[in-house]
Amino acid sequence: MMGKQLTKDRGDMLSLVFRDKPETIARPPEWMLPEKQLSAYRRMNDLAIVEIAGRDSVAAAVEASSRNGYGNLLPVYAYTGTEYGSWSNVEEAVNRLTRRLPEIRIHPLLVVGSPAFWRALNGRFIPDLIDTFGHYTPCTGCHLYLHAVRIPLAKMLGNVPVIAGERKSHSGSIKINQVPEAIDFYRRFANTFGVILDLPIADITDDQNITEILETHWKRGKDQPGCVFSGNYKRSTGEVGIRTAELTRFFNNFAGPVAESVISACLENRIPDHEKIARDIMDRCRAGKSSNPS
Repeated sequence: MMGKQLTKDRGDMLSLVFRDKPETIARPPEWMLPEKQLSAYRRMNDLAIVEIAGRDSVAAAVEASSRNGYGNLLPVYAYTGTEYGSWSNVEEAVNRLTRRLPEIRIHPLLVVGSPAFWRALNGRFIPDLIDTFGHYTPCTGCHLYLHAVRIPLAKMLGNVPVIAGERKSHSGSIKINQVPEAIDFYRRFANTFGVILDLPIADITDDQNITEILETHWKRGKDQPGCVFSGNYKRSTGEVGIRTAELTRFFNNFAGPVAESVISACLENRIPDHEKIARDIMDRCRAGKSSNPS
């Protein structure tokens, strides 16, 4: 009875983190990740962090475990500033993973994030992003953020890999934050810090294959938190309205440098001035544009 109560209490506390969204990148609070448990994780040689989001993240964990022999999976949910929906969907995603992989130890869920970091990348300098890069969407910077915020934890645990569910196509549906150029950048960014971003379903384009991996019916986009900006980069005709050349410039010149500066500070156990970092880098981007119009 006591064990169940502790589990319920921890779940309630995690739901409050989901609601209040504090700064938790540099180091999750002690109650969420006790030092004794952190030490135990560091001794494991078959541990991987697994993104907890929706259906594809769970399928990625299943596929990665089959390919790479992970015996211990640490589920980590990362919040943004734009989500809505029930916390129970996050918990149920972990339950689905546990039921699908009974032979693998699924460790207690961690919750991390930084709305201030998200805002610096995606919300504060929208006019400048449009002027400098010819487009704006929060989705590309958001996915970079989602991968970046797990890097300090991966380093803390001994450079363990991070499994995520990015896919280049969803039965013909293209997402600007999952085009090949974006996926390649996420991998390179993680590698900058010596962390492997394991994307085992990136080339699986048919939704039916995802259903087969999960061995259960889970409709795409359902039973997971939603985002107020979902689909914002698509024209009314359904076409993606952003060119990949613009996207690449955005990553290389702004989002990547901002994220690298923020994560570097977190690795030093510092909470940086996210907006100042983004402003300084944006100023350099604007100066470069004015000096070289091409």
